Amino acid sequence: MNADLVVVGSGFFGLTIAERAASELGLKVVVLDRRHHIGGNAYSEMEPETGIEVHRYGAHLFHTSNERVWEYVNRFTTFTDYVHKVYGVHKGEVYSLPINLATINQFFRANLTPGEAKALIQEQAGELAGTDPQNLNDKGIQLIGRPLYEAFIKHYTGKQWQTDPKDLPAGIISRLPVRYNYDNRYFNDKYEGLPTNGYTAWIEKMADHPNIEVRLNTDFFDDSHEYSKSKVVGKIPVVYTGPVDRYFDFVEGDLSWRTIDFEEEVLPVGDFQGTSVVNYNDADVDFTRIIEPRHFHPERGYQEEKTVIMREFSRFAEKGDEPYYPINTADDREKLLKYRDLAAAEDMVLFGGRLGTYKYLDMHMAIGSALSMFDNKIRPAFADGLKMESGGVDA
Repeated sequence: MNADLVVVGSGFFGLTIAERAASELGLKVVVLDRRHHIGGNAYSEMEPETGIEVHRYGAHLFHTSNERVWEYVNRFTTFTDYVHKVYGVHKGEVYSLPINLATINQFFRANLTPGEAKALIQEQAGELAGTDPQNLNDKGIQLIGRPLYEAFIKHYTGKQWQTDPKDLPAGIISRLPVRYNYDNRYFNDKYEGLPTNGYTAWIEKMADHPNIEVRLNTDFFDDSHEYSKSKVVGKIPVVYTGPVDRYFDFVEGDLSWRTIDFEEEVLPVGDFQGTSVVNYNDADVDFTRIIEPRHFHPERGYQEEKTVIMREFSRFAEKGDEPYYPINTADDREKLLKYRDLAAAEDMVLFGGRLGTYKYLDMHMAIGSALSMFDNKIRPAFADGLKMESGGVDA
């Protein structure tokens, strides 16, 4: 295939660009991915011992209020009526999350009305009223009061960041949701569900086009193939969704990320925890949560002899780790400004996706961003003959 466009990375951003370019513009698109599978972190597969579909890179819950995104994704998959709900363990007791009226009444052993609960939280949050907290710990207390913050936020956040919240900047949290009703849905979006036949089936449908060639186990930075960076940049337009610092060989320094480790275990029971996700909020448990994938698709009627669970551990990413969440320190932002300028100076290279822009993007946000890039950059360049302005990295 003589490519008109090279897409680096086969996650939702990259595949949305590839599918639109192939379907709408008739372009020949080559998609490269260094992994053995397509789909990026949304990849799922059946766990062989149990037959249960597992999200290989952690729980992926699809939700959106964006009508265009919803219409687009429904071209490739139908969705179940799954509604995500999370529970959290604190001192051996299970609570409903996010913090809602049920959580508050259970925690305080009370029967408060919505107004009474709101007044109580405001009173407790008043401990630091009128101050300007500079660390996450004090900011959390100011937002929801010390008792709820220390029970459900402090230690969980500390495990996520491997850092005492007193040493984390207040800017990490701008608000902590508290619902003064019994609504325990995790998301508030108009549309929510899981792909009926799984994420990989959805992703494969997006890539199933005669003008799209997917090359797996192929590193963009490996000169041994015809679509490597050194051979295509400046000659063929590129949409790059890998880590932006890696693209520039870390010339301005490494950006910092958090990563996740998973401890997977098959258990000889039909149901381990009765729900898909349970957070472990206390400091004496070293993992952040347990995912039990069978509960993502109760409609499938999985066998009941065994289940699979995944314990999730969060830590700072090191060289060779899969980056998940941008940490975005002041030092990172300074580096990102420099990478932004470098990206803008490239020749026919667009940077997108979570890694390419150093932004945390949910799936629907990545798809929406890709659709916008197609409208504003790809289509004008190919359909209207306009010059492609490189970039896409904001800081």
